[in-house]
Amino acid sequence: MPTDAPHPPPLPASGPDPSATAEFIRRTCPLRPSLGLVLGSGFAGAVQDLPVTACFEFAELPGFHRPGVPGHSGQLLIVRFDEVTVAVLRGRLHAYEGHDLPTVTFPIRVLAALGARQLLLTNAAGGIRDDFHPGDLVIVSDHLNALGASPLRGVPLPGGFVDLSEVYSRPLRQALAEALQSTGLAPREGVYAAMPGPSFETPAEIRALRTLGADLVGMSTVAEAIVARHCGLEVAALSCVTNRAAGLGGRISHEEVTEVGHRISPLAQRVLRRFVTLATASASLSA
Repeated sequence: MPTDAPHPPPLPASGPDPSATAEFIRRTCPLRPSLGLVLGSGFAGAVQDLPVTACFEFAELPGFHRPGVPGHSGQLLIVRFDEVTVAVLRGRLHAYEGHDLPTVTFPIRVLAALGARQLLLTNAAGGIRDDFHPGDLVIVSDHLNALGASPLRGVPLPGGFVDLSEVYSRPLRQALAEALQSTGLAPREGVYAAMPGPSFETPAEIRALRTLGADLVGMSTVAEAIVARHCGLEVAALSCVTNRAAGLGGRISHEEVTEVGHRISPLAQRVLRRFVTLATASASLSA
């Protein structure tokens, strides 16, 4: 597998430098992660019992901010998945907390600066498609950006516009499918729509999203995926369906999201461990 990180893309003139934050991390832990993993709502327990080489609180990392959402502890971990070094963001920032999108996506740029070549994003999502139910794990095949903005706004693009015709890598989606099959689950894919939050969607909004082709809905992931592609990372995303979307079931609460995530945590850990092995093998074959 290539050992060189993607060449850092141009950044806005103002704002923190991800390379400086990466160097701050390397002074404590010189290991070079080959893969980045973002643990969203419902996935926080997926790295339990794995060897942690280093742990940084978001608050101590230059350019990072402490998350304000329950279930997002706000830690960057350097973890060993078998023989693979993985940089894990345990929790994430959201635009609805008051952060702009460059701040929300800054940790992704740091993962790229640390040397990661692949990225797996995870999230909790509402199920729009009729056959998606709480507890299901669904591979994201594409997305709808309904955030109202792009995280690349104002960023120099000397190489031209960023191609998003295939945001979510086919080889990594195949690795996720095989990982799901290895745990006895039938792999399914869906289109994820990112809404700005912090309110859950209205039934009318869900009907509109269904018409536009969305199968899942949440408040994260899409901005991170766009920035990851800007950084040259290979991207995949996995959603845990934690509730039926508005108008398709009962009342929705964050407690329900957390409870379903806790219930599927052991399964999610097995899927993620298998994915890391398969993704690393895929990268080695393509090197």
